[in-house]
Amino acid sequence: MKLSFEELTHDNLTYAKAIDRQDVPVSFVDTADTIMDVTDYGVRHRCIGHSFLVKADDRYVGLLLLGEAIPWDTDPVEMQREPFYRLMGFVIDKAFRSRGLGGEILERAIEEVYKDFGKRSIALGCHKDNVRAAEFYQRHGFNRTGTFAGNDEYFLRIIQK
Repeated sequence: MKLSFEELTHDNLTYAKAIDRQDVPVSFVDTADTIMDVTDYGVRHRCIGHSFLVKADDRYVGLLLLGEAIPWDTDPVEMQREPFYRLMGFVIDKAFRSRGLGGEILERAIEEVYKDFGKRSIALGCHKDNVRAAEFYQRHGFNRTGTFAGNDEYFLRIIQK
């Protein structure tokens, strides 16, 4: 399966909204509209990063935002020492899960952001009940912090300097 990445825009937002994520509650992963709003905010404020709409062959199958982490009051102390990226809105179409695509998409997105903007550690929030996602992120080098923002636990992938 050939993966291709394009920037999420208002022109292709309809495709992002068509990704089948009906079994993924909004409390687990933000909607495509929310990711577009955050992307627009980032563009207006000149934040670095990418919001990717991902195709497998000719079908849109994934969405994620990986960009500059604007400081939040709930951020763990580790994030207050140096600039971080924040991963948001990562979802794979239901028909394409459990095929190894999620890991490939995540790692390629990280590589692209590192190539374009430089290496930084990465933070994300994972809903306390989203056990499969927590296991996935841990397999990809993210560690639990025990710090929560509401129902989301922070996971960090620290870059050693």
